[in-house]
Amino acid sequence: MTRTYNFAVDTAVAPAHMKEILEFIYKYYLLSKPKDFSIINKINGSNSSKLSFYALNQEHGWKLFVEITSGSPLDVKIKSYNGTPEKFVSNIKEDLILAVQFFHESIRQSTLYFAWVEGEEIIPEEPPNAGKKISDRLFGSNLLFLYVLFFGINIIFFVLLGLVFAVIAILGLQLVIVLLSDRIYMAKNNWRITPSNPYVHILEYQLPVEEFREFKEKFGNEVVLQMKNEIYERSLAVGKEPTCEIGEEIFENYGFTCNSNSKLVKIVDVYSIVKTAASKFNIPVPNIVISNTMIPNAAATGPIPSRGLVLITTGLLVELEEDEILSVLGHEMGHLKGRDPIVLFSIISIEFILRFTLFFPLVILNPIIYIIVVMALIFFVAKFFETRADLVSAIKIGQPEVLAESLRKIGFNRLQMERSSSNILRWLAWDPHPPLYFRIERLDKMKTPVEVKHPLIQSAKDVINGFKRSFRG
Repeated sequence: MTRTYNFAVDTAVAPAHMKEILEFIYKYYLLSKPKDFSIINKINGSNSSKLSFYALNQEHGWKLFVEITSGSPLDVKIKSYNGTPEKFVSNIKEDLILAVQFFHESIRQSTLYFAWVEGEEIIPEEPPNAGKKISDRLFGSNLLFLYVLFFGINIIFFVLLGLVFAVIAILGLQLVIVLLSDRIYMAKNNWRITPSNPYVHILEYQLPVEEFREFKEKFGNEVVLQMKNEIYERSLAVGKEPTCEIGEEIFENYGFTCNSNSKLVKIVDVYSIVKTAASKFNIPVPNIVISNTMIPNAAATGPIPSRGLVLITTGLLVELEEDEILSVLGHEMGHLKGRDPIVLFSIISIEFILRFTLFFPLVILNPIIYIIVVMALIFFVAKFFETRADLVSAIKIGQPEVLAESLRKIGFNRLQMERSSSNILRWLAWDPHPPLYFRIERLDKMKTPVEVKHPLIQSAKDVINGFKRSFRG
């Protein structure tokens, strides 16, 4: 008996690179594991290409026939034979998704990005940097990194104010930051999205590596910013969309020509997507800010839902489709609806008070071990809330499989690392997020409509069970 599976894999690449995807899968996936694949065939057509092969599991005798047709998206057909479990099919599917994401990553290394929000200041795209990551963690939905930041400040307060007043001062300062987290984010990030200004416009030029190097050597950041200004003045400033054609004309004025097949244009109605997500949770539309960085990320903060704020990066808008963005925002709305920033602040504050009262003998006995254990416990509890945010997104938005796909896309590097290392340590890491493989597997198993009476209790159980299973490999 055979069974056929059909699915699509999104390909966010320009036409010039479309046929390269199958060659990448052939070279870096199939050829790297010769014992796992057989009878590989490549067919190059004028309009589309095909790649087919058999995926094998020698130990159990499982076999799948896989056929991939190039296009946007890739069309994938998998035929399973007698006794082949769905888990093996899922593994091959995930392998292909990861292979496509690694291909995308290679293309991004030589891509020029231009993004605008109408009426907002023209600013350059930011590459990933450690400072921005720390900042986003500090004011994101979990706020647990506030705990780490204040460790050094605590010592200064204790020296200057004494025990009682230092505890009061530290908790008061932390509370002020939590209560004003939305205002702080509004001040520190780049662009605001409003009902009258809902769109983010993105142009991409996916150049060959040598051409990209030539561009970078010839034009500095100031010239690139000047190009962005000129494209804006000839498009959005006069009520037109910033098309690739306008971009190419500007490039030519600077003596640079790029292949028209290397371009992509994307316009995202961010406000409508956020509004849809908020309506599913029956909360007011939060303030929306766009951070013009290529890190794919989203975060939510605010003391109460009516003071909520959502941060979205242009990197997330580039990498995800609109239904995927909606599911990711469902996760963030789950944090706002659950008042997670205040809840986690309360947990941190209770531990802080107990540290200098009930637990003080333990702190004196070995402060380093105490901090390590307590931090691990707090971050482990925080995983309950992150897992609940996944669950309520699946319940309210109703697309658990889409959220799983989004996590694969934006976390493919981490997912690959989790496959080749011990996951026990990842469960115990000072990270509010559970291992990515756990979140994806959990979402993949959900069947719509998802109905759970007590999402936090169920999520806590799932996290504890997932942690237990990690000991069994």
